[in-house]
Amino acid sequence: MYNLVLLAAKPPDWTHDQFIAWWRGDHAEMTYRLPGLRAWRHTEVQSALEPRSEGWDGVSVLSFDSEEDLRKALASPQWADAVAQVGDMRGRRIAVMGSEREMFSG
Repeated sequence: MYNLVLLAAKPPDWTHDQFIAWWRGDHAEMTYRLPGLRAWRHTEVQSALEPRSEGWDGVSVLSFDSEEDLRKALASPQWADAVAQVGDMRGRRIAVMGSEREMFSG
């Protein structure tokens, strides 16, 4: 799998619950439409283990079969629609991509 990983913080004028409901609701409807999307996992951040990790609300991992498939999704009208929906929300995010390797399965 080749993943797009997004770590996001809510806009300053939103509550955590509002942001998670939007992310898993209205924004999810846009995300499901991405061409080539194989899986999507979302984690609601409920607590930080250390002070320097505070201030984040959620993590999304969008999985594709290959880097090429992810890049096609990023160039698609569906991605443009999802980005337009986010607009100027004023939240923070970190977006990275790379190949996945399963390190343990219990």
